[in-house]
Amino acid sequence: MPSDLQITFSGFAKVKQDTAIMPLYPSLYQVNTRTLMHELSQALGRPAALDDISNEYLDQLSRQKFDWIWFLGVWQTGAAGQKVSRENNEWQREFRQTLPDLSEDDICGSCFAITRYEAHAALGGNPALDRLRDRIHRRGMKLLLDFVPNHTALDHPWVSEHREFYIHGTEAKLQDEPQNYIVMDFGDNPTVLAYGRDPYFAGWPDTLQLNYAEPALQRAMIGELHKIAQHCDGVRCDMAMLILPDVFARTWGERPDPFWPEAIDSVRKNKPDFLFIAEVYWDLEWALQQQDFSYTYDKRLYDRLREGHARPVRDHFRADMDFQSRSARFLENHDEPRAAAVFPPEQHRAAAVLTFLCPGLRFFHDGQFDGRTLKLSVHLCRRPEEPVDAGLREFYEQLLTCVNMPMVRDGVWSLLECSPAWEGNWTSGGFICFAWDDSPKDRLVVVVNYAPNQSQCYVHLPFGDLARRCILFEDLMTHERLERDGNDLAAQGLYLDMPAWGYHVFRLTVLA
Repeated sequence: MPSDLQITFSGFAKVKQDTAIMPLYPSLYQVNTRTLMHELSQALGRPAALDDISNEYLDQLSRQKFDWIWFLGVWQTGAAGQKVSRENNEWQREFRQTLPDLSEDDICGSCFAITRYEAHAALGGNPALDRLRDRIHRRGMKLLLDFVPNHTALDHPWVSEHREFYIHGTEAKLQDEPQNYIVMDFGDNPTVLAYGRDPYFAGWPDTLQLNYAEPALQRAMIGELHKIAQHCDGVRCDMAMLILPDVFARTWGERPDPFWPEAIDSVRKNKPDFLFIAEVYWDLEWALQQQDFSYTYDKRLYDRLREGHARPVRDHFRADMDFQSRSARFLENHDEPRAAAVFPPEQHRAAAVLTFLCPGLRFFHDGQFDGRTLKLSVHLCRRPEEPVDAGLREFYEQLLTCVNMPMVRDGVWSLLECSPAWEGNWTSGGFICFAWDDSPKDRLVVVVNYAPNQSQCYVHLPFGDLARRCILFEDLMTHERLERDGNDLAAQGLYLDMPAWGYHVFRLTVLA
């Protein structure tokens, strides 16, 4: 089993029974299904299927209070995609950087080169997938799966049965852009078709581009979504912005009718609570939220955290709460480098406090808690062995305890203002602070010095009942305890003097 899930928590309630009501700000855990199956196969001495995922594994996810489990890569893929993955020299170099002892069996082909939306036969097919979903539901969690709207595998049945569903090219296009087009041999009628692609990069040679200017294709894809919805509670939509009318027109020269509003509405007529998460970039997050996506990737926050400057991060948190509440916050996923590889250790922890204790969907990735540093290609089914970072695992154990507090899942969040500790002290600009309020029961103040230098400030608290009281500040990450006079807090704020990348998660208690 992935060592991530060996994190243990004391004081958690017993495993939840039946699907619970979702909190306002839920948590998601992404599982790489193929590597999980490989590790299970090694342990069992035979090929593993979804039924071999143990109840203990799911129990641990439930104890960690994850609301959504995303099993990446369950759908059927084909021989054509695997062949491309095994023969592409550029990809081979990337694979060997991750797995120096790479073998052909490690290359299963991209999980996004889908031939049909049925659970892979090697995993036990749809019956095994439905049993996994039901086991997840019994533990109060929900199942998220993939939807890839932009393209299909080279050997998808539609390629021979519905060529009109794809973007066609010409011999001239093939000559000018061989990286973006392929000749598909249909006997006496060879046809030039476009690879699926992002307009800023060469095509993905294991896929073919769907044509959203064709109304019949849109109807067919809505039908595919209905099929998927029979087996799960939500979908993560790969590169969802690529089929927005403006983006599609700039890429392919044809402007389709909007797809997402009709597709989402159609699915939700049958399953009102069905979740749609958009992988989206290029500042198109709000556009997709307006088309009724439940959540959109917040890549902008991630990028700003990586840059390491406090002001852009703090300004990002000034966005409207409608936007923030529907943002999926992450430090890594299968598309991004591992957080432990790109963030220095102290900055990693500070960034995690900000990412997972702000509003929105808290999105965690398999291997993140262990401090894995090697990003695994979606074409591979084996991951390298790496040592566990015990200190980072302990940090995430403490952080998840904070994330799972009722007020952080359902309370009222506010960004706090800071002022210089004395005239001319510029370091106050390094602070990012916010509060969670579940009055009168509970209050939390999160303070981070997101800067490479020691910093001081006064942080102004939003609570109006502090005067004439003694307030205890208990740091839930370190168990440090501070007592402060409420009159001083009300008049000046909470004084902070913190090291580079320092953080506190204070729980407030009125002592007198």
